Amino acid sequence: MADLKSMVVRPSLSVSGLAVSALAVLALALLVAGPALHAQDAPAAAQEHAASGSGPRSGSAGNRAANAPASPSAAEQHKLPADSTTSQTIELPGRTLSFSATAGSIRLFDDKSEPQADIAYTSYQLEGTERASRPVTFFFNGGPGVSELQIGRGRAGPWRISIDAASITPSSKPDLMPNADTWLDFTDLVFIDPVGTGYSRFVASGDEVRKRFFSVDGDVRSLALVVRRWLEKHDRLASPKFIAAESYGGIRGPKIVNNLQHDQGIGINGLILLSPLMDFRDYSGSSLMQYVASLPSYAAVAKQLKGPVTRADLADVERYASGDFLLDLVKGEADLDATNRLADKVASLTGIDPAVSRRLAGRFDVSEFRREFDRKNGRIAGRYDGSVLGIDPYPDSSRSRSADPSGDVLTAPLTSAAVELTTRKLNWRPDGSYELLSGAVNRSWDFGRGISPPESTSELRQILALDPKLKLLVGHGLFDLATPYYGSKILLDQLPAFARPPRVKLVVYPGGHMFYSRDDARQAFRGEAEALMK
Repeated sequence: MADLKSMVVRPSLSVSGLAVSALAVLALALLVAGPALHAQDAPAAAQEHAASGSGPRSGSAGNRAANAPASPSAAEQHKLPADSTTSQTIELPGRTLSFSATAGSIRLFDDKSEPQADIAYTSYQLEGTERASRPVTFFFNGGPGVSELQIGRGRAGPWRISIDAASITPSSKPDLMPNADTWLDFTDLVFIDPVGTGYSRFVASGDEVRKRFFSVDGDVRSLALVVRRWLEKHDRLASPKFIAAESYGGIRGPKIVNNLQHDQGIGINGLILLSPLMDFRDYSGSSLMQYVASLPSYAAVAKQLKGPVTRADLADVERYASGDFLLDLVKGEADLDATNRLADKVASLTGIDPAVSRRLAGRFDVSEFRREFDRKNGRIAGRYDGSVLGIDPYPDSSRSRSADPSGDVLTAPLTSAAVELTTRKLNWRPDGSYELLSGAVNRSWDFGRGISPPESTSELRQILALDPKLKLLVGHGLFDLATPYYGSKILLDQLPAFARPPRVKLVVYPGGHMFYSRDDARQAFRGEAEALMK
């Protein structure tokens, strides 16, 4: 899932990768310099080094193999176990898939060959294929602070559990089942957990290493290096390569592709973004665009109460949001007629009490909409899926004090499923706890302290311009209030002609932040991903 700290100014834990809480968005002026990282397999500290993250090179640097970690005793205390590779077979409708599954880790070192972190991954490679022509896709979740291994269970991996937020509860049994909609039919899969999530962990002590990894640029450098090291380790440098990233992955994904192109010497064939946030500037502070981006999703949540809704049903709302609604917003509350006009229109689109809408001048942030949408019945709408309504534990409170009924319910079953898959099916048994959602990582994240909040649209322009063959697919759910689909539509429309459809494609489905939890959306998006890779 995803925890977007910024969408509402307060952090909130999510299960699909982007939200953990909404911190006010800090601006971006990141640590530009910082010790370069090298990578090598965690279980073999003296094996070959991968190239430094500071410049493009091919192949491994075997002449550095003698540079063993300077503090082996400290590193050994925290290291992950040796990689476990097993042969697996799953029976699916109309076919049987046999594949090798590897649960393991890659160790990252600084430029002094001091061990820094063990990055855990799980990979699935279909047997009987030609590896040089077989696509491989790397998956990242969001947060920051959300693991990726868990999300493979709901989307693309060979197994999944039902994560329908409307029916699942914390006590639901996390039964793993073969995933008939797995992407393994057309691409090999690699799920990577950033340090501090899943089983990935630091092996170095001290605050400096954490500051370096828990930053926008440091995170990108480390994960891009892991991608390169995995490709080298598995002899897949010639394979078509794809990056799939969710939620905060909208920031992480384009930047990783940019780093791979420039610093690692790795070309990427396609970028897939799920429920992405690509620019924090429009979801914080006094930006009027946050209301424009959210309004179609608010209307979608209201419409679905009366029956199925598609994006086509929101065409008039989208035109209004970018037209008269925006014009009246710009006029401001100094223009009483404009304010009342938009407040009444918002009330009619959302079903919220017109008096409440007028009191808020028609400007509902996400937390206010969630609280007011069905307040008369003592229920609160989900942040990750506004169509999911839960009981408000404090209906008489003047402020929202509720968990997210569409997100927080998932933490327990997904954590149990992740441990079950890793330890039992894949026979990899790290010590310590599996971190599905790390509040510590989220709270420690350095978004920078300049005047420009993090955004990735600059990198999108750069990577698409540099490689005219690179394609972009963006998927969203209509009812996602954490990362509204219309926000991405506005940003993608700003791209130059070289980044227009069909090369860049936006698809929107009934569903929330984890729209793939719904069968129809999961199957349709799978088809889009497969088409991208052909």
